[in-house]
Amino acid sequence: MIDEILERVLEGNTTKDDALYLVASLSFQELFNLADQLRLNEVGDTVTYVVNRNINFTNSCIGNCAFCAFKNEAGYVLSEEQILQKVQEAVEIGATEICIQGGLLKGMVLDDYCGMLESIKSNFEVHIHAFSPMEIFHASKNSNVDIKYALKALKNSGLNSMPGTAAEILDDSIRRKICPSKISAEQWINIITTAHSLGIPTTATMLYGHVESFNDRIDHVLLIRDVQKKTKGFTEFIPLPFMSNNNHLGKVTRRLEGIDDIKVHAISRILLHKSIKNIQSSWVKLGVKSAQMMLLYGVNDLGGTLMEEKITKSAGGTAGEYLSPNDLENLILGVGRIPRRRNTLYELI
Repeated sequence: MIDEILERVLEGNTTKDDALYLVASLSFQELFNLADQLRLNEVGDTVTYVVNRNINFTNSCIGNCAFCAFKNEAGYVLSEEQILQKVQEAVEIGATEICIQGGLLKGMVLDDYCGMLESIKSNFEVHIHAFSPMEIFHASKNSNVDIKYALKALKNSGLNSMPGTAAEILDDSIRRKICPSKISAEQWINIITTAHSLGIPTTATMLYGHVESFNDRIDHVLLIRDVQKKTKGFTEFIPLPFMSNNNHLGKVTRRLEGIDDIKVHAISRILLHKSIKNIQSSWVKLGVKSAQMMLLYGVNDLGGTLMEEKITKSAGGTAGEYLSPNDLENLILGVGRIPRRRNTLYELI
């Protein structure tokens, strides 16, 4: 039986039952070694990172996500001048990517999102990685246009790629508990696949460690794989651990730090083999040392330098908001891997 399962794993056709069997039947070390070997087969010993800046343009939000600690009723909204100053600072240290996300600002319409992009593009030559599927839905709804129209307008205004956040767990029974006013799993998939069809690549994420089960995590990753097989539009997969401070979910958690984090990253590599080659660990959420550890268990990317990060910090994150290229390269060298700088689309620089 195990030989048949491993054959399906190597072919990129691991089933849910296969994954559950591997987790139940293999020792932790055997499971982790399998993930690491698949990583080696897929991408070799190179570990990548991107020099980027994260800009959270507002923390004002009409949403009611129970896991969120970022929303603030008396929140801030960055001006165009403030955003351009942040981009200028990033460009000066060699950033190739500007990542932009924010709360769902009441009354914000498509033209506002487009204007932000156009302002940056008219002043700087940078890749803009911006706006989650939830933000796309918000913009289209407020402007009474469909998703495809909104995405075309954003692309024409300078949107190069999108973060695949707002995915959380792609199961509506779970979403009703943790983010009841957020788009449904079907809507998330529709927005993502529409973006891919228009030539807008995205990342894919999973928020784990709250009310979901391990089965739910596997189902989520398999849904991501199904989309990728149809569109080929995902650049990477990023498991994001739930941060339990300063939110309505409180200390409700199904995450055992360390071993659970390794299992999630390892099983993601196994399930996504042959579909999504890049598995990223989030140093800002996991912590620097834990993110480095994931490089031994299927991960081949450490994300970006960030420069600032307000969402995780507001939820109790203690890893800081910036790692320099030297910091990231030293982490990679520390586990015997080869550091390489990349751009957003995983082209080596």
